[in-house]
Amino acid sequence: MKHITIKDVAKKLNCSVSTISRAFNDKYDIRKETREHILATAKEMGYSPNPIAKSLLKQCSNQIGVVIPEFINAFFPEVIIGIQEVLIKKGYQVLIMQSNESHITELENVKTLENNMVDGMIISLSLGTKNVDYYKYLISRGFPLVLFNRVSNELETSKVLFDDYKWAFFATEHLIYQGYVKIVHFSGPSGLVISQNRKNGFLDALRKHKIPFDESSIIETGFMISDGEREMEKLINENNLPEAILAVNDPTAIGAMKTLKKHGYKVPYDVALVGFTETKLAELIDPPLTSVAQPTHEIGKTAARLLLEQIESNGIFVPQTVILNGRLNIRESSMKLK
Repeated sequence: MKHITIKDVAKKLNCSVSTISRAFNDKYDIRKETREHILATAKEMGYSPNPIAKSLLKQCSNQIGVVIPEFINAFFPEVIIGIQEVLIKKGYQVLIMQSNESHITELENVKTLENNMVDGMIISLSLGTKNVDYYKYLISRGFPLVLFNRVSNELETSKVLFDDYKWAFFATEHLIYQGYVKIVHFSGPSGLVISQNRKNGFLDALRKHKIPFDESSIIETGFMISDGEREMEKLINENNLPEAILAVNDPTAIGAMKTLKKHGYKVPYDVALVGFTETKLAELIDPPLTSVAQPTHEIGKTAARLLLEQIESNGIFVPQTVILNGRLNIRESSMKLK
């Protein structure tokens, strides 16, 4: 099927291409009746504007790029829902790519989106991202960029964060108030700011309540169920079970729970568990998992609003860091039965 162009419409109406263009762009020097006739004819012929040509003309694409580390855990898809809710209402298309926790893939994603002339990007960094020079380059050019969840303190751009320190502190205090003393933290990879903040909240809660700890109290894991299974298996094999575990996220806690059950241990009777990020599985597993709930939807909406503010700022832009709050949903997995 032949693609109808602006030249075809001009030929049909026996007028110039510039007249058709002025009608499409609602210029002041074309009569209302003429414009309506041109638009009606173009619609009848099946004409639709070339989005690339429009982008070049307006120097904007009305497209926003989003790069996330993975789709496996529910956190990132829920954030994307919030991003889309804001941007689609403003007439933007959202192009979503995932890095699969690879810095190389992440950069490829970013450059692909850049080549597609997106008007800005919202990014959560991968586990492998140590070098942020390309992001510094984008920022130096004034390219609109917002980071969320996994960020770099080296980058002077807007960020949307969760108060990981505070809620790791509160989650640890909950375990302490239940009477647990030998508490271990399954931490995230040490290079991530969120891992550091959650670890610091955990340790400061132990310090406040004078609970003894040492290097073995922090066990670095990943973010997947398999990571929790692996580390729990090691503790069981070493005959070194803690009384309670604060996990860096729900999947890690669920992995630990699976391994405990496989070996005949009961949660919370033998080992209590607290997760982080409040996945939908938290309420469905047995026993239900105590977890720190993050406002994923609001994280996405806030990131989108910050990006729009930067796009619309005409170069007068001051980076903002927004820190959002959460709540601890206490369930059976962490409750010591008296």
